[in-house]
Amino acid sequence: MYRVIKTLLKSVREYKLSSILCPIVMIGEAVMEILIPFLMTYIVGQFEALAKGQIAEINVTDIAVCAVIMVLCAVFALLCGVLGGRLAAKASCGFAHNLREDMYNNLQSYSFANIDNFSTASLITRITTDVSNVQNAYQMAIRMLVRAPVLFIASIIMTVFIEPIMALIFGGAALLLGCVVAVCMIKVVPYFRTMFAKYDTMNSVVQEDLTAIRVVKSYVREKREIEKMKKASGEVYAYSVKAERILTVMMPCVTLVMFIVNIIILALGANMEMGAISGNVSPSQIQTLIQYSAQILSGVMMVAMCLNFISLSKGSADRICEVLNEKTTLPKPAKPVFEVKNGSIDFENVTFAYSQKSDKRVLKDINLHIESGETVGIIGATGSGKTSLVSLIPRLYDVTEGSVKVGGTDVRDYDTDTLRNKVAMVLQKNVLFSGSVAENLRWGDEYASDEDLRSVARQACAEEFINALPGGFDYDLGQGGVNVSGGQKQRLCIARALLKKPDVIIFDDSTSAVDTKTDTQIREALKKYAPDTTKIIIAQRVASVQDADKIIVLDEGKIAGEGTHSQLIKDNAIYREVYESQLKGGENE
Repeated sequence: MYRVIKTLLKSVREYKLSSILCPIVMIGEAVMEILIPFLMTYIVGQFEALAKGQIAEINVTDIAVCAVIMVLCAVFALLCGVLGGRLAAKASCGFAHNLREDMYNNLQSYSFANIDNFSTASLITRITTDVSNVQNAYQMAIRMLVRAPVLFIASIIMTVFIEPIMALIFGGAALLLGCVVAVCMIKVVPYFRTMFAKYDTMNSVVQEDLTAIRVVKSYVREKREIEKMKKASGEVYAYSVKAERILTVMMPCVTLVMFIVNIIILALGANMEMGAISGNVSPSQIQTLIQYSAQILSGVMMVAMCLNFISLSKGSADRICEVLNEKTTLPKPAKPVFEVKNGSIDFENVTFAYSQKSDKRVLKDINLHIESGETVGIIGATGSGKTSLVSLIPRLYDVTEGSVKVGGTDVRDYDTDTLRNKVAMVLQKNVLFSGSVAENLRWGDEYASDEDLRSVARQACAEEFINALPGGFDYDLGQGGVNVSGGQKQRLCIARALLKKPDVIIFDDSTSAVDTKTDTQIREALKKYAPDTTKIIIAQRVASVQDADKIIVLDEGKIAGEGTHSQLIKDNAIYREVYESQLKGGENE
């Protein structure tokens, strides 16, 4: 728990002053609340003494001064309460802001291997719901966890001055309630931890359903998705109810103990006043003791509420720290290289597995040399390791064994931004962002001119359909590029990559959604406009790679063939089989 708190408190930063002042102000409020009953006892005691004939007349001046002090105490307590609330709000909201920022910044440093450890839905839950839980707990802690103990201790001390036996009764009642609270906390924490795991599942269902809403509707599976959501939300509900059932025990227990303590105070006080038992408690002091008992037990209840929030946030805090403490699997080099000489690529005895603990090797003993400016095709069955192979070039993952070199330098020795700015990758899954066509293309170069945008759009065979859109390059693509087709998305992603003017450009099955004519036009444009750029093309169609300078055939993570189209047709059975099957299907026509 100490490590978790230490990790989280690093995000307080500029809100330390508010976090420190808030408890101090709340202590001021607690002290004023303790003084008011004491002053009230003095005033009531004056009238009581007059009624008993102990004094001839009431000292009006003393009572007036006492009343003024009570009013000032009340006003000061009010100001402290208001100021404490403002400071707590500022500190907790700022803390949550920094925490989300720190989590998101750390996420940006993750490698693909790090990202594989978390689901998207889980990360969203952690940055939103979990941080809100921790924020609420932090606000309660800095407001109440200092105020409540001060209120409790001060009330006990004041009670000792009035009647020590009453202080023992209050202490026993508080101890009993403390045990009840502790038992509740021990039982409730596992339920909250499970509940947040169920939150992840529910968010995953929602995300998947909304992302694939077109598929759901086209297959008329709305009822099935509703049932999935009903089940997921039902599990969250079930564990929430189990946790809340335990926590609902605390308030009735406090109320019950408070009533019992009040009865005991009245009974003992009355007997002491009548001399039935030893003690010295007057009616005015009985009233004060009842107020102090309420403050003592309310202090215990405040601590219970704080612990309630803390127990709720304990699971959230652990999950947040998992994100904050996750270190990238791509360590920075001691002396990074900031220049990529050319687009040559070398794989030297490369073996790769997605997890260091996994015995399954996705790539095995890969040795490959690609000259700068070459066009290389990669072909192979699904799961043969094509995407894994090219993911090692921009260092999205690190090799398990061996080395990958770009421009004659090991990719682990480069500054990561420098390397990735020179290696453009058009991923298998096309991703566009909310905004205009121009804004999406400028991900390749934020300072690109309008003419640069038109040039790369022309090379990617995208200029014609962009001009046909309402507004052209200013057309809003919508979230995820929902306003354009799959083939148009691919061409926009290719144009975006070309805008980087990279030394190496990788196409991971990036023209699968375009027709063969457009595919050919894109490859011809690449030869013409980027002759010095190393081009790596992963494709399922032989037609997409048959004109390459070199074709690599992958099979079960190993290089099963290497050569030109004509050489592989003659010497490689796997390549020949793929070619003939596609030829019969008419794909190469």
